[in-house]
Amino acid sequence: MPHIKTIGYDEADESLRQVYDSIIGSRGKLAEVHKIQSLNPAALSAHIDLYKVVMFGSSPLKRYQREMIAVVVSAANKCRYCVEHHLEALRFYWKDETKIESLLDAQLPAEWSETDLALCRFAKECTLHPDQYPADAIINLRSAGLEDRTILDAVQVVAYFNFVNRIVLALGVEWNDDEAKGYRY
Repeated sequence: MPHIKTIGYDEADESLRQVYDSIIGSRGKLAEVHKIQSLNPAALSAHIDLYKVVMFGSSPLKRYQREMIAVVVSAANKCRYCVEHHLEALRFYWKDETKIESLLDAQLPAEWSETDLALCRFAKECTLHPDQYPADAIINLRSAGLEDRTILDAVQVVAYFNFVNRIVLALGVEWNDDEAKGYRY
């Protein structure tokens, strides 16, 4: 049970209902992570705008790479809710359970692209040690073929999921088996 009051769709006032309708229209359904923010519709709306830009906007990062980073960050933060949501998206893109299991077990196969390996390592270390992460990390990303715009976008995905993981964990957003299914990718 969430640690704070949430407002469901049926109880929402006009302002919140408009935000909910927008989310449902673009994502296919309303998630618990949205409802936990229902007491502040303006912040929820801004959050959704940020999510759309970071995860779906124009970027040199491929969509699967953004989802892969989301899973790595969320796993490092022990945020099962976000891990499960974004694993479902990776399944949509990868269609390879062995690859999914490798990511979850942190056993990154050598046959993965240098870029994907570098992004996963960066996402984990930047999440676990943000204050200790040296400039060498950027050099490693460049060595893997990433340009500055791609690096910026990767950092934004890492930062976004650290933000969301804290909302989910601090406010007790609950996970259930149906939660990750039925979204548009």
